[in-house]
Formats: sequence, C-alpha cells, structure tokens
Amino acid sequence: MVDRVLIDTLNFKARDFALRWKEKIRKSPQLKHYNALGDEALLEGNQPFYPVLARTLDRGIDRSLVGDFFVTQGKEWMKAAFPISEAIYAVNLSQQAVIEYLMSDFVLDNSVRMYQAMGVITKVAEFFLLGCFYLTKGFLEATYTRMSKHDAVSEELLRKYFKDDFFFKKE
Repeated sequence: MVDRVLIDTLNFKARDFALRWKEKIRKSPQLKHYNALGDEALLEGNQPFYPVLARTLDRGIDRSLVGDFFVTQGKEWMKAAFPISEAIYAVNLSQQAVIEYLMSDFVLDNSVRMYQAMGVITKVAEFFLLGCFYLTKGFLEATYTRMSKHDAVSEELLRKYFKDDFFFKKE
C-alpha cells in the first residue's frame, strides 16, 4: 500500500517536483535542447508527470493511461525537434527527483515506513521504465508519420527500418 501523503504530495505539489527536476536539467550540459528552454516552459512541461505517477501508485499500473500519456509526450518532443536521447534522460531525471524526495524529505521514521518506501521506489522505477518504452514508441511513430507524409520516404523503406507496431497511431 502506498502512503496517501505521498500520493497527495505528487498531485498537489507537482510544481515542487518539477522544480527539483528543472535544477537537475540545468546541471546537465548534455541536455542542450532542454537547457535552451526558459524555466517556466520546463516547469509546465514536467508538471503533468507527477499526477499520472500518483494515479498509478494509487490504483496500480494502468498500461493504457501510462502508454497514452508517454506516447503523447514522445510525439510532442519529436515534433519539437528534441533528440530521443535527451527525452529519455529527462524522464530519468524526473524519476530521480521523486526517489530523492522519498529518501530525503519523506518521513521515514520507522522500519515499516522505510519498507513501504522501498516498495514505492520499485513502483516509481517501473512507472518511469514503462514510460520510456511508450515515449520511444510515440517518438518513433511521429518520426515514421513525418517521414511518410512530409519527407516522401517510401512505405517499403520505412517498414525496413521501423519494425515497431504503432498501435497508438491516431493520424
């Protein structure tokens, strides 16, 4: 069982987690595209992650919720010309922000709470790992669509290099 305080914190203090994440972004020189954005743009882009995580921790992994959210993120980041490597690393930094909160700010005053926190960390890692899977699918789908429609790349050539099945395709 996930502590209700954590779920409420993820929901109601998403901006605080986004601030932690933004600081990590600013310390990562390899994230050139993210670092080119202003603080408010970064915060607004990252805040939606934490309520989705809270819902997942509260109700269990819902693959369609997680998948739809991250596929959409992947498509948006591809359309905004972010490299997939930066997008995945940025998601990893979101995971780190949550885990660091659990280990430093979340009250671990007894062994039961510590044991619960370890279980939550596992669920957080599972959420973000699954998120990276769907983020990549969305990014690749948007790339496939763009190459097919705008760059006139043949369907045969696209199928040769894009082996994925894009079951979230809405275009």
